[in-house]
Amino acid sequence: MIIHFKRRRCARKLLMLTACLVTAAALHAQSDTLIYSLNNIDKWFLDSNLNILAAHYNVDANRALIQQAKLWQNPILSTDQNIYCDNRFFEHGKNVYGNPTGTYYVQLQQLIQTAGKRGKQVQLATTNTKLSELQLQDLLRNLRYQLHEDYYTIAQLLSVRDMLTAQAARLDDMEKAMQAQLQTGNIAQKDYLRIQALVIALQQDITENNKNIVAAEQDMKMLLQANDNVFIKPADVLQSDVSLPPDIDALVDTAKAVNAAYLLQLSQQTYAAQNLSYQKALRVPDVTVAPEFDRNSNYAPNYVGLGISLPLPLWNRNQGNIKSAEFSVKQQQTEVGAAATQLRSHITSAYQRLLLTYQQNGATQKAFYANYQKLFTNMLQSYQQRQISLLELLDFINSYQDAQTRLLQQQLNLQLAKEELNYEVGTAIIK
Repeated sequence: MIIHFKRRRCARKLLMLTACLVTAAALHAQSDTLIYSLNNIDKWFLDSNLNILAAHYNVDANRALIQQAKLWQNPILSTDQNIYCDNRFFEHGKNVYGNPTGTYYVQLQQLIQTAGKRGKQVQLATTNTKLSELQLQDLLRNLRYQLHEDYYTIAQLLSVRDMLTAQAARLDDMEKAMQAQLQTGNIAQKDYLRIQALVIALQQDITENNKNIVAAEQDMKMLLQANDNVFIKPADVLQSDVSLPPDIDALVDTAKAVNAAYLLQLSQQTYAAQNLSYQKALRVPDVTVAPEFDRNSNYAPNYVGLGISLPLPLWNRNQGNIKSAEFSVKQQQTEVGAAATQLRSHITSAYQRLLLTYQQNGATQKAFYANYQKLFTNMLQSYQQRQISLLELLDFINSYQDAQTRLLQQQLNLQLAKEELNYEVGTAIIK
């Protein structure tokens, strides 16, 4: 019997050693621990994320196009002159009578855009820049939501690990005491093995929890462009309470003013309307003004004239582009209406999920979990004093672990529901 006991004990130690090695391997690169609040994490994120930096460059590129749209078309200089005549090259002198010989022609053309085309191009470039800025804001909104989700998930997993580790330490002490009782024959081996199995199960849970921590850490470090040799530990703890926002109508009004995805649809509608106005302006022909000087090839020796040219809009009056732009305006109007409906729907769903999660964290449940946690130590003492049976203790331990895990999951769900509502509104409506 003692031989079997020693074999099981060696197997248990081997399992615990394996769990420690897996955890050590997973956390091998995390030699330095950095403790950051959520506000500091946001600052780090804004300073280091390469996707944001690339989007900033795109905004700057579009801003440069506004300046380009304001510029006038360059003038065109044309010249025509004689090269060879009467066995002489570049004859541009005077004859014996003082009259000029040779000929040359100089013209300077300047395109003048009509119907406010240049101003409309500036409007299009300005709106296009706003679109790129809103795309940047929407990118920030999505990445920040993912970052906050990882941050709170890591905080919850660390709390679960602390709970499991503390529980395993208490049961390990209890197992050692039972081992001594087993060797003296005061308890049955089956009772000892039950406690031993529970300790092994806890070690396995700790290992799985550590794997989840590593996965969440990797996601967050990718967003932060952090080194692999650091472990980012949340400084903020999960809260069991949040302040509920105002009613849904107020949230929707706020979202319509700040939500980047919705404002992007509005700006695209504005761009479509401006493009329609520009396409209609293209129906009006542009004028080319050309001052010119002609020497010795016109009716007067030194001729100064002014040329004006413009295309005649007889067949091509930009009809196809105008019709296409009109359909684009109607399309964008429809998409704005759909975006408004979707915005209200998403905010309503997020608000209801937050409300349900908030109601779960009522005063009654908080008192229950607090009392349940105090009871854990009392149950261990009661078993040691033979006031309860082993089956009662094991049943309570399983219930306790499940209750504590549910509590931490509830706290995480509350934070995630808060972040989801902030994401749908487009701003931190709940701090």
